[in-house]
Amino acid sequence: MKKLLLLGAFALFGGAAQAQEGFKLGGHIGAPVGDAADYASFTLGVDAAYMWTVMKGLDVGIATGYSHFFGKDRWDDFGFVPLAASGKYKFSSVPLFVGLDLGGAISTKDGIDSGLYVYPKVGFQLPKAEIYLGYQNIGSERGDFDRDRRVDSNFGAVNLGINFFLK
Repeated sequence: MKKLLLLGAFALFGGAAQAQEGFKLGGHIGAPVGDAADYASFTLGVDAAYMWTVMKGLDVGIATGYSHFFGKDRWDDFGFVPLAASGKYKFSSVPLFVGLDLGGAISTKDGIDSGLYVYPKVGFQLPKAEIYLGYQNIGSERGDFDRDRRVDSNFGAVNLGINFFLK
């Protein structure tokens, strides 16, 4: 099922990349927080989105990507693929913006469930790019391997990223 969802997401964004209208692509690096800080030392990821302008200063669209959490000590690496609605408001008087991605994140590791994806951002708008600071959070369940039970978890990261506009 996960492979089918991933294939659908990449097919959707492959079609969006052909059109190149409102498409942005970039990456981020971050420090894990919450439960992720117990298992990972840092995170790297890629971001992709297709945005439409609905009114002056307000863009909405769809977003995906991949965030890879690098395991620390005896823990394995793990990752998430988000599928989210995206919104971005650009202030007219200054080159700043606020944004929010909201949807689901598909886990790439057995033992960690997929979950709710929330990613608020603030950033600096450039003519052909944007630089942002964001708090990525995935509310999920994971196996408590010491006690053989499921526990609620928040896998999060504070990220610094850059996206380039491909028009």
